[in-house]
Amino acid sequence: MKEYQYDKMLHINTRSKQMEVNNSIHYHPYEPTPYTALEELFKHYEVNDQDTIVDFGCGKGRLNFFIHYMFHANCVGIDMNQHFLDEAMKNEKSYFRNVGKNKGSIHFHCCLAEKYEIQPDENKFYFFNPFSIQVFMKVFDNIMLSYEKTKREMDLIFYYPSDDYQYFLETQLSFQFIKEITLPILYEKNPYERFVIYRLT
Repeated sequence: MKEYQYDKMLHINTRSKQMEVNNSIHYHPYEPTPYTALEELFKHYEVNDQDTIVDFGCGKGRLNFFIHYMFHANCVGIDMNQHFLDEAMKNEKSYFRNVGKNKGSIHFHCCLAEKYEIQPDENKFYFFNPFSIQVFMKVFDNIMLSYEKTKREMDLIFYYPSDDYQYFLETQLSFQFIKEITLPILYEKNPYERFVIYRLT
């Protein structure tokens, strides 16, 4: 299914790209994960209605609506850009009015990623290279603090993972690499066209 067909099915608009976010070197431009990549991810990775997924740098909410529709999971979107969050909340109204009658919730929060307090039911964390390694390390510390308060299995999911992220994850001792999912054809031309998943049990 093509990009516009998914958006049409979900009654949302997430296709436009915004290549300028702000003047900070720490926060990267918004670009939604391609639906074709999400299809490939969930052929090989399981999500269910007991999960709560947090998307850091959610933009207009594509991942949240896709996962909620497909798996009835709870979804949380975090973004620092109020304009994107306004668009995400418009999408949310349209989505629930037309298709989102099933189990599970979607919530959006406008804040810096490192300021977001990880909740005890949140167990999967998604990153499409949204910010610098310095910001990611602070988010990682928040995830670990939440784990210390409430022990549970947790996954970190990365699309188009940066070298800095991977080096950091290879040197920390908590999360273990469990899976790599490459995108057919694209990966042959670009080794960053893949998902990597780490788990803390």
